[in-house]
Amino acid sequence: MKNSYILHIETATKVCSVALSNNGELLACKESNSDGFIHSESLTRYIQEVLQSVQLNASDLHAISFSSGPGSYTGLRIGLSTAKGLCFALNIPLISVETLDALVALIEPSDKNIIPLLDARRMEVYTQVYSANGQILQELDSVVLDETSFTAFEPFVAFGDGAEKCKEMWAHRPIDWLDIHPSAKGQVSIAFQKFQTEKFEDLAYFTPIYLKDANGVRR
Repeated sequence: MKNSYILHIETATKVCSVALSNNGELLACKESNSDGFIHSESLTRYIQEVLQSVQLNASDLHAISFSSGPGSYTGLRIGLSTAKGLCFALNIPLISVETLDALVALIEPSDKNIIPLLDARRMEVYTQVYSANGQILQELDSVVLDETSFTAFEPFVAFGDGAEKCKEMWAHRPIDWLDIHPSAKGQVSIAFQKFQTEKFEDLAYFTPIYLKDANGVRR
């Protein structure tokens, strides 16, 4: 099979993550999770280190995938500008992967409903509810959590960097908690499928999924 090298970038949350795949198989990954939001100073270095680890050059890449949100306004802008810059320079396509879809791709198959939770400040999260077979049961939105949030979907699996804020509040409920956080590795299979079907984004006009502006105000 002909090589299809895809670089994957995740900057939508506190995690700064870069992965490299070939034909849908993970080759390498470099990532860190920091409250300091290190994306601006670390992303380019992580890209270089990932490529060097498998002895490839940027010119060997066939596409770039990008975690398209929702998430941190600044983080999304840094990731997208880097991805677009590489795509323009290398004349290769841009692939978008929604952040929650990439997060769900990291977990093992479940027979319960699936609720990934991304931190959106205070008691608010970005989320989308999936059935065990991947059907969307509740559309993407920002949700303020309380004691009864998502009771209609119990029992369910919960995970992501927004899960910590509700573990104690929901301790008595039938919820399976997974220690899984965003990673560029979650984009691998989704991005390869889009690469094969040429589902690419317009480099000039594509924008991330901003549910809030730079000041945290809902759009």
